[in-house]
Amino acid sequence: MTHLWVRAEPRANEDRVGLTPEGAAGLIQAGLRVTVEESSTRAIPIDGYRDAGAVIAPEGSWPHAPADAIIFGLKELPDDGTPLGHRHIMFGHAYKGQADGRRLLERFKAGGGTLYDLEYLVDDAGKRVAAFGYWAGFAGAAVSLMAWAAQQKGAPCPPARSYPDADALAEDVRTQLKDATASFPTVLVIGAKGRVGSGASDFCTAVRAPVTRWDMAETARGGPFPEVLHHHLFLNCILAAPGCPVFVPADAKTAPRRLTVIGDIACDPTSDFSPVKVYDRTTTWDAPVLRVHDSPPLDVMAIDNLPSMLPVEASQDYAAQLLPTLRALPRIDTDPVWARARETFFAHRP
Repeated sequence: MTHLWVRAEPRANEDRVGLTPEGAAGLIQAGLRVTVEESSTRAIPIDGYRDAGAVIAPEGSWPHAPADAIIFGLKELPDDGTPLGHRHIMFGHAYKGQADGRRLLERFKAGGGTLYDLEYLVDDAGKRVAAFGYWAGFAGAAVSLMAWAAQQKGAPCPPARSYPDADALAEDVRTQLKDATASFPTVLVIGAKGRVGSGASDFCTAVRAPVTRWDMAETARGGPFPEVLHHHLFLNCILAAPGCPVFVPADAKTAPRRLTVIGDIACDPTSDFSPVKVYDRTTTWDAPVLRVHDSPPLDVMAIDNLPSMLPVEASQDYAAQLLPTLRALPRIDTDPVWARARETFFAHRP
């Protein structure tokens, strides 16, 4: 019997989960064994999983799970150097030259485990089978606009927090913008036709911020892109990848510009392929922006778990997308989606 073990998320401000109680019930009905760890932060209560028939385990107990259990989480594990011997499903952020990623792969090598990276679960056409992108874009645009509103008042960007739903988040940002200025900022979204860009564009529309939507056609010339500097905000919604154009070069800090806030929603600053070259580290919920230039100001928002600002909606949406692929776990060695993810892991493992 295939055993899926849903671990608690140890990371601060991470309230999402990749499987809902309804999904757990469906997997159990299909013949899988499902264990769900208790969690002090998960947005979806544990009682629903218990009622669905899942086995409930103590928070953080996955290292003692049976060797054949498949450990399912979302964000990274604590970087404690311990060998990893299980099969793990999570976002590893390990295949694009990231320093933390290299250490993670070394841990899998030491323990003999396997990473099935959620970013690399793709169908035959190479499209991801599930993504949080829409909600990352939605929340990333929100925090970036909060940062711009704070700039207008000479104040720091307020800390990020979770919201009960998308309407509550949009209403909060509308209020902050109205309190800060009579005219709303112009926003350029690159990657507007993708999941992330769609969410970012929809949020801008919801709060009535004028938005310009760019995608592959507008960036085909390869840069430079002076239009980026001509908008008040730039939202990068394109994942770092080989051949990705540079949208914001390092010298943009001192160039003549209207731009004062960058929302790097794709958020991969340590990748060799990052299209935003003015910063080198992610930001946090407590300090959502990094000021990279003082006068005129230039702030970069680069939170890497933005969808957790809307944990219930984001979890329900993502879990529904992923559930058909989880149903194939009994065929993990032969199912094309899982097999491709395993091959990608071994191609990158030291």
